[in-house]
Amino acid sequence: MTGKGQTTRARLMMLCAAGALTACAPLGPDFVRPSSPVMKQWIEANSPSVSQGSGLTARSEPVVEWWKNFNDPVLNKLIRQAYAQNLSLQIAGARVLQARAQLGIAYGELFPQSQAVGGSAQRRVISENLDPIREIREVVPFDTDFTTNQIGFDAKWEADVWGAQRRGVQSGKANLAAQVANYDDALVTLTGDVAAVYINIRALQETLRIAQVNIKLQQQAADIAQIRFNNGVTTELDVQESLTLLNNTKALVPQVESDLQQARNALAVLLGTTPSKMTSLLGTGRIPAARSSIVSVGVPAELLRRRPDIRAAELEAAAQSAQVGIAMADLYPQFILSGSIGLQASANQNLFNSSGTTSLASAGVVWNVLNYGRIKDNVRVQDAAYQELIANYQNTVVTAYSEVENAMVGYTQARKQVGFYQQSTKASDRSVEIAIDQYQGGTQDYSRVIDALKAALNADADLIQARASVSNNLVAIYKGLGGGWQIRQGREFLPSDVLAEMSYRTDWGDLLSQDPEGASIR
Repeated sequence: MTGKGQTTRARLMMLCAAGALTACAPLGPDFVRPSSPVMKQWIEANSPSVSQGSGLTARSEPVVEWWKNFNDPVLNKLIRQAYAQNLSLQIAGARVLQARAQLGIAYGELFPQSQAVGGSAQRRVISENLDPIREIREVVPFDTDFTTNQIGFDAKWEADVWGAQRRGVQSGKANLAAQVANYDDALVTLTGDVAAVYINIRALQETLRIAQVNIKLQQQAADIAQIRFNNGVTTELDVQESLTLLNNTKALVPQVESDLQQARNALAVLLGTTPSKMTSLLGTGRIPAARSSIVSVGVPAELLRRRPDIRAAELEAAAQSAQVGIAMADLYPQFILSGSIGLQASANQNLFNSSGTTSLASAGVVWNVLNYGRIKDNVRVQDAAYQELIANYQNTVVTAYSEVENAMVGYTQARKQVGFYQQSTKASDRSVEIAIDQYQGGTQDYSRVIDALKAALNADADLIQARASVSNNLVAIYKGLGGGWQIRQGREFLPSDVLAEMSYRTDWGDLLSQDPEGASIR
């Protein structure tokens, strides 16, 4: 066999050997979902306000767009606008695109890590004043001015013997899926926050309306006291007491108006707009109430797996698990394959002639044996970080159980409160009527009127707070069950105008239009 044939065969054998080494199982742990406590039934499962049923699978709409249960067009509009414009959500969306690009980098590590295409033209003139040159030219004349042209391709590849590059791809996939889950979690939080702020705004508006009603009623009582004083039927004490109560109630109005404006400002941030647009967008209205008083919560083991924060915690642990294997690979030697191929010729020769071909192939081993201690400690660091994320996953699960239980018991008990406070407001309203009539008739003193008016104001405020608590706890239940993120399915993670701007600014290839669901594959 010719020397050229032997060289080619040697190269092929070297590449085959590298391929065989690359097929070794990657170092480090293979990720397995961490164990976590499991609940079989909710504590509030027997409450008349809660239904475990067969889960939310059969009733997908209340989970996907649970806010529609409130039958409030303004709330529906606010959530649509928040989904389209919220800037915190866009931050989470941008991180998904970053993770897509980072995964592409990880895939690229599976191929030659260093490549270069280059060319050169070199002219060299040898001095004729050198004694050796003059002596040689006396025997063999030659040209001391010559030019060489060269073009070629160089590549360097670290064979993935220990699976570091493959672990890098695994980590990149898990990180991308984790960023998608974080986006979904941000969307769950956003829809819940919009609904909660909206409920608070409506509650403040009702509080303001109730305060105005009570101010009017107290003004009537004060007028009666003034008339009775003018007629000499009572003392000035009744007048001053009536004015004290009236002005104390009036003083509540500025605070409520301040709280109302601050709530509008908070909603503006969630909607990614300015506070000046909130008044016209909101108008006035009552606290939204669900069409059905019974909420279906499903089975804990099924529903909590849908929470995106739990998925994110699991995927973050998976990404870190691969990092342990990457760190362990540094404990072993690295096998480096490098080579180059090109064309080379003098200026008076044809560069692209087959006889001008030049090539080089080499293999080497790099082993950081003197850094063994530091590399070992890095493995330990990565493993401890992995254990931290395992505990974080388990903590996320138990926290999720607690959040849903808290929301359910809050919802159940708040509904009971509403019933009691409704009876209380009826009784207090009637007490005010009786107290004023008796005072006007001279059978009771003004202290009974004051007590009745105070009780009426407190009862009205308590009823508003209880009704708002019912709605807020219902929002918390759906938020705890992980509802709301499903509306982004089939859609991109950033608005179309933002994607267009990014595409104009930078060549993103097809990364801006990938199937969002494909990112969830683990």
